Amino acid sequence: MQTNARTNSFWKAGHTPTLLSAFFYFDLSFMVWVLLGPLAIQISKDLSLSPAQKGLMVATPLLAGALLRIVMGILVDHLKPKKAGLIGQVIVILGLLWAWLGNVNSYEQLLLLGIVLGVAGAAFAVALPLASRWYPPEHQGTALGIAGAGNSGTAFAALFAPALAISVGWHNVFGLAIIPLLVALVVYLVFAKDAPGEVPAKSLAEYLSVLKDRDAWWFMFFYSVTFGGFSGLASSLTIYFHTQYGLSPVTAGYFTAACVFAGSLVRPLGGRIADRIGGIKTLTVMYVAASALLFVAATGLQSAGAAVVVFVGAMLALGTGNGAVFQLVPQRFRKEMGVMTGLVGMAGGIGGFYLASSLGYAYQATGSYQMGLNLFASLGIIAVVGLSLVKQRWRTTWGSAAMTTAKI
Repeated sequence: MQTNARTNSFWKAGHTPTLLSAFFYFDLSFMVWVLLGPLAIQISKDLSLSPAQKGLMVATPLLAGALLRIVMGILVDHLKPKKAGLIGQVIVILGLLWAWLGNVNSYEQLLLLGIVLGVAGAAFAVALPLASRWYPPEHQGTALGIAGAGNSGTAFAALFAPALAISVGWHNVFGLAIIPLLVALVVYLVFAKDAPGEVPAKSLAEYLSVLKDRDAWWFMFFYSVTFGGFSGLASSLTIYFHTQYGLSPVTAGYFTAACVFAGSLVRPLGGRIADRIGGIKTLTVMYVAASALLFVAATGLQSAGAAVVVFVGAMLALGTGNGAVFQLVPQRFRKEMGVMTGLVGMAGGIGGFYLASSLGYAYQATGSYQMGLNLFASLGIIAVVGLSLVKQRWRTTWGSAAMTTAKI
């Protein structure tokens, strides 16, 4: 009964059309953000790319998206979220149009396209503040979990892009991707609204001042592991399954989609669990689970089926952790959500860039993905240690019952 009352109060608390259109915009933006990953097998065959080049190709949009989240976070605070998101969507559509018209025929041009696709990854810094500003503290985890479930777009890329590339050619996939983006743009223009009330725009010095707060760095690190693991694997698993187990591009894409769907669909659940039991407790359990499973994956499982099971488990943990981090951030930095979403999102993208590129370089150097997976799994253990260091201070200062109604 209490759960039903809480659910009903959530749907009455904010603006549902904005929440759902933010999710839709985020979802399709993430679909094109990681598009080079599912297409990597066909592209690398046509352009004769090395394992390291493949790794850097799929990692470039992640790094570009990470850095551009800061830019988008600034635009959100100066122009409001809706206008900032509109600018980003138009840039991505024009970039895909350029690629579709046959302008991507070399490794260098692929990297340039990756930078443009990074603008789609920066949608994170728009969708979350757009949704967040409508909801009170006790519903932040759920609201940001729903908006953030747009991560599922990465699964659509893995599910459809390889088969489409075989049918119509990988260049034409860029053109086909424009169609759903135009639908999302129309939905966004019609239904999304900025929350009432003014959020004062900050100077560059004020943005940088947030970095003087050690909690900002902790959140950036925690998200670099959860979202870095999610996005890095989403971009790399198609290559991994093809190289490690000899799967066809389409089958490797299906296996990747299963892993990515698992990680993206539980993000709202992660926010909701964190609302119920606290973000710190949720994150601790999820880091331990994700690290353990990535260590298992690093052993080089004998069958692709076993690998899928392990990676699905790891993505479930990482996806839940994504939701939990963003249950905590608005409690600590509610007035700075625009810039903090940009900074924390940037750190997540950098984590994804590190994982995707390191897997490519590890394979080229050693003929195995073991070193890359083990190093990233170790970051999860470091994150658990970090949580143990901050939890007492967080729960007795900004996270105390006197300061917030949310559980920390």
